[in-house]
Amino acid sequence: MKTLNYLQLDPKSTEGTVDGLQKLLANLQLYYTNLRGFHWNVKGIEFFGAHEKYEEYYDEAAAHIDEVAERILMLGGVPSHNFSEYLKVATIKETGVVNDPVTIGKHLLDYLKELIAIEREVLEAAGENNDEGTAALISDLISGHEKAVWMLTASLS
Repeated sequence: MKTLNYLQLDPKSTEGTVDGLQKLLANLQLYYTNLRGFHWNVKGIEFFGAHEKYEEYYDEAAAHIDEVAERILMLGGVPSHNFSEYLKVATIKETGVVNDPVTIGKHLLDYLKELIAIEREVLEAAGENNDEGTAALISDLISGHEKAVWMLTASLS
């Protein structure tokens, strides 16, 4: 049995959505990994608050990774799970050790900008195919990431 039959989505028309979700998955994985590094290495007067906030962000990212991977499966795809594949596809790159909260905040804003751009691409592809499930998932991600941008921008002002 094919899930798409029950979802009433055409396998051919979902290919672009799955490709976009794969790109999003790769970028979320790099975002998550960089957040872990920021969490471990942050220093300075803002340590306690920043350390806690980065943990909150990477916990959210882990949940998003799972949701995106599951959506890929629902649409008949197979989510990538190798970092070698993620590194080929992701536009977010690995960072080295960064421990200054201001620099970290600027990196996070850049990552979120990239994630939002990819999410909007996926949202457009899903909308063209009447894929409300993917559209709802991606709309929620965009909303959360836009709020994080607002909060980071305010904290860096």
